[in-house]
Amino acid sequence: MAGQFRYRNQKLISSSMNHFYLNEEFYNKIRGGESKRKKGLNIHPFLEAITWFLIKRIGKLSNILHYHFELFFIISCKIIRILKMKLIKTFCLLMFLSTTPITIYAQSALSEILRTFPNWKTNFDKKIIELDELMSGGPPKDGIQAIFKPKFETQEHAGEWLDDKEPVIGLELNGEARAYPLSILIWHEIANDKIGDVPVVVSFCPLCYSALVYDRRVRGVTPFFGVSGLLRNSDMVMYDNVTESFWQQFTGEAIVGDMVGEILELIPTQIISFKQFKDAYPDGDVLSKDTGYERRYGQNPYVGYDDIDQRPFLFRGDIDERLPPNEKVIAIKQGDINKAYPYSITKEEHVINDDINGTVVVIFHGGGAVSALDDGTIADSKEVGSTGVFNPEVDGVTLTFKYEMGYFIDNESGSKWDVTGKAIDGKYTGKNLKRIKHGDYFAFAWFAFRPDTEIYHK
Repeated sequence: MAGQFRYRNQKLISSSMNHFYLNEEFYNKIRGGESKRKKGLNIHPFLEAITWFLIKRIGKLSNILHYHFELFFIISCKIIRILKMKLIKTFCLLMFLSTTPITIYAQSALSEILRTFPNWKTNFDKKIIELDELMSGGPPKDGIQAIFKPKFETQEHAGEWLDDKEPVIGLELNGEARAYPLSILIWHEIANDKIGDVPVVVSFCPLCYSALVYDRRVRGVTPFFGVSGLLRNSDMVMYDNVTESFWQQFTGEAIVGDMVGEILELIPTQIISFKQFKDAYPDGDVLSKDTGYERRYGQNPYVGYDDIDQRPFLFRGDIDERLPPNEKVIAIKQGDINKAYPYSITKEEHVINDDINGTVVVIFHGGGAVSALDDGTIADSKEVGSTGVFNPEVDGVTLTFKYEMGYFIDNESGSKWDVTGKAIDGKYTGKNLKRIKHGDYFAFAWFAFRPDTEIYHK
């Protein structure tokens, strides 16, 4: 999405994102030395410098300069020249403009939102964030089409186009299991579904690698969710079709609109390979690529993004230097405690027996799934493995685990468990570990929303 820049009509425009950018090259272009200054702006160099400095300060207080920096600069200089104001009056005027929170500043933040769709019904007076934290991701509202009427097919039929190594979101509720291939969700980001009697929104933000499933029920209604076209901390912002409130995909929290104060209930899931899903849930259905849209399912439009040396895209926050920003982590929020387990450790150890805020947990990381954001063809991508987080208590016994020959073995009974937390051999055959809510994310995204995170070390 990062595009080439071109100079046109005194604006620096991104050819792919259509964003305006500040660039001091513009100042040099329009000033162009003494002769051009006299023919053009024709104001005292000292006033010109003050004008430039103070208007840049305005830009830091508001978002208006994403759009009209150059125009504002030129107009300000013209006004000064026309009115032939004295030096001290000019300075006072510009200081006043740079420190007064006039309405146009707030409107500029809103204009970024309106670029995605001009007729939002959202109540922008209710919010728990500043509107200038939101930015356009490029496509407009519903430019990335959510799935509203998902179709499902058997594992046999899905196997005709879905490779065994490809990653899926495995969801199991009340004995019913479904797989949502990332090769589909990478193109739609949201699928509204109902599994049993539970209405769910299945979401995947490629820029954060956050695959999360929420219960759609809130305040006595069951809205559908769509893709707003907006990002915050590089993470997708969803909207509901009842109030058009904005929801942070990463946290499930309403951040703007009448639904502010609500948080969707997170449903525990995990990213595993299609083969692992088939082995664990032989009767489970698979989201069909018959979505009603023509997309290059199986292809990855974010080639090479799953790279520990990559920098986050469309991220304006500070980078937490404790981990490379695009290193993946298995992350858990347990009460007031946030903890992240770097893939660089979990892929090596495979099993981590731990205690978080008084809750005993076990982290599994075995082989299996490939990345959805590596090669242009997902099936040809590098293997990143499959993960799960569980409560290791079974029949009143707290188990501890080790990893042998591709399986997870509990030390207490010697039973063999798979990556979904199901015992497939030994004393506990047929038993299931209770899943714990967690997610696999790029580290920068988790830190952006959970900056007080503790990082697991060997």
